[in-house]
Amino acid sequence: MTATTADELRGVGLRVTAARVALLNAVRDGDHLGVEAIAERVRERVGHVSLQAVYEGLHALSAAGLVRRIEPPGSPALFEGRVGDNHHHLVCRTCGIVVDVDCAVGHAPCLTAADDHGFTVDEAEVIYWGVCPECSTAIST
Repeated sequence: MTATTADELRGVGLRVTAARVALLNAVRDGDHLGVEAIAERVRERVGHVSLQAVYEGLHALSAAGLVRRIEPPGSPALFEGRVGDNHHHLVCRTCGIVVDVDCAVGHAPCLTAADDHGFTVDEAEVIYWGVCPECSTAIST
């Protein structure tokens, strides 16, 4: 266990366990991973961990703001370690790969809604859809 990860968990009021540290590190070491892939990586690090424990751990880490849950339509929930910077995602319609995209232009312009209906907006979730370069090449050949 790294002191940094343990300190982060303590800092948000979560109990430090080997499974929780492995879970946080698995998400951070991965790239928009689903629950099954995260569970597999956690098991490689600490042995048997139930899928239910992984779901509960991800819920706790998401609620604490240490990981981010994204749910592109038509896809199972995915988790990432990049949090707190108002970035968005690009999803390939063909293979489903997800990549991070920084805010479109300037300083968080996407936080300005055309009509906020009285809400105080503090985050925008934008998903860009398209076809990745690999799938585009495969389609054109």
